[in-house]
Amino acid sequence: MFIGHYVAGLAAKRVAPVSLGLLFLAVQFLDLLWPTFLLLNIEQATINPQPNATVPLLFTYYPYSHSLVKAIVWSLLFGVIYWFFKRNTRNAIILGLCVFSHWILDLIVHLPDLPLSLGNNAPKAGLQLWNYPVVENIVEGAIFIIGLLLYLRSTKAKNKVGLYGFWGLVLLLILVHLANIFSPPPTSINAIAWGAQGMWLFVLLAFWVDKNRTSEWKAIEQQSLYAS
Repeated sequence: MFIGHYVAGLAAKRVAPVSLGLLFLAVQFLDLLWPTFLLLNIEQATINPQPNATVPLLFTYYPYSHSLVKAIVWSLLFGVIYWFFKRNTRNAIILGLCVFSHWILDLIVHLPDLPLSLGNNAPKAGLQLWNYPVVENIVEGAIFIIGLLLYLRSTKAKNKVGLYGFWGLVLLLILVHLANIFSPPPTSINAIAWGAQGMWLFVLLAFWVDKNRTSEWKAIEQQSLYAS
């Protein structure tokens, strides 16, 4: 799953007055850790040797970024760090849930490769929707559209950057998603790890775009000021 992870960030904007960039950072936090851990040889993955495999990449060892235990730890840590700087408990909880949403969505699509704990022999989970790629892509596309509509209902463009920049971000997400589907199988784990670092671009673009959009939260705050 790629584009589906951003759904939680887009939808959460409706209930959390924080930057879309921060929400994107939260929902993809586990996948932003993973390629760095790969490059540092802390975690491992292999290329599926089977030709035309529905899952071209096998996640052989990634308990520090994608185990259930560590997903809970990272979620709590993300929320606590936000609370430490902002002292906003509600937003901290929402951001923590956004981090954890990544593991839940991965659980739905992954093969049984998600470790539940840190041990080498930890039980693993995965509901294997990846084995049904047509269904998986329909589901992922549908929930992305829902998240997109929720974000659009929660924000309005303040200028051309907020309008065209946002749709440029959406188009880029869709193009990368399509590339993941139709590109030939990967040939190098290092290339995958370095390429995955490009996900930081979506976080930076989301910060930039969202800064040029106004949300219903700001409108409510302005109405309260006028009323007082």
